[in-house]
Amino acid sequence: MFRNLGPMEILIILLIIMVLFGGKKIPELMHGLGKGISEFKRASQAPPDEAAKTETPATPAPTAPKA
Repeated sequence: MFRNLGPMEILIILLIIMVLFGGKKIPELMHGLGKGISEFKRASQAPPDEAAKTETPATPAPTAPKA
């Protein structure tokens, strides 16, 4: 899909992004993207039992009232 992108096309895409978002917003976007990628890597490399721990609810199960 992206095999036909040459350096000129990439430069044009980056220029359009700069115009749309501005120079101050781009570092914030890249920081969020980096955090998302690192979280995805961490979740995909976690052992299955550790991944199951993160999916369980943090609140304890309700107990029945004593009569």
